[in-house]
Amino acid sequence: MIDPFGILTNALFIKSPFYNQRPEHSTISLLVIHCISLPEGQYATEHIEKLFTGCLDCNADPSFDCLQGLEVSAHCVIRRDGAIEQYVPFTQRAWHAGISSFQGREGCNDFSIGIELEGTDCSTYTEEQYRTLVETTKQIQRQYPQITTEHIVGHSDIAPGRKTDPGSGFDWCKYLNALR
Repeated sequence: MIDPFGILTNALFIKSPFYNQRPEHSTISLLVIHCISLPEGQYATEHIEKLFTGCLDCNADPSFDCLQGLEVSAHCVIRRDGAIEQYVPFTQRAWHAGISSFQGREGCNDFSIGIELEGTDCSTYTEEQYRTLVETTKQIQRQYPQITTEHIVGHSDIAPGRKTDPGSGFDWCKYLNALR
C-alpha cells in the first residue's frame, strides 16, 4: 500500500537528501527500471544506501572515484532477497534519470518513478526481486493510473547511448506478463 505521503507501507524508508518538488501540474506517468550494485557485482553491501543518502566513502573502493560529489537517488531499491527500501516519496522528484526523454518529453525525473534492482547490466535477477517488483508496480499503477505497461521502461530506453540498465539479464516478458 502507498500512504498519502507517497511512501510504500511495506518498504524500509531511508530518507535521501537528493530530491526536490515535482514541477507544478506534473502528472506521474512513467516508471523507470534501473539496476545498481556497489562495487559492481557485489551485493548486500551498505554502499547503495550510503550513495543515496550522501554518506558514501569514495575511498572505500577504487571504483567509487567517479562517484565523488554525486547527488543521486531513486524512489526505491529492491535487494536480491526481495527486500525493498524507499529513499524518496513517490510524490517527490527523485534524481534517477538524468538527461532523459520519453515520447518527446524531456527531463523524465519530473514525471517518473525510479526503481533500482540490485544487480548489473549483465546479471540475471532473482525470483524474489521479480515478485517484489511486480507487487510494487501493481501498487504504483493503482495509485498512478497513467503508468500503464506502455509507460514502464528501462533507463536505457529514456537515455539511449548513455545508459544500458536494467540490462540484458532483465526478463521484460516475465515482468510485464506478471502484471496482467
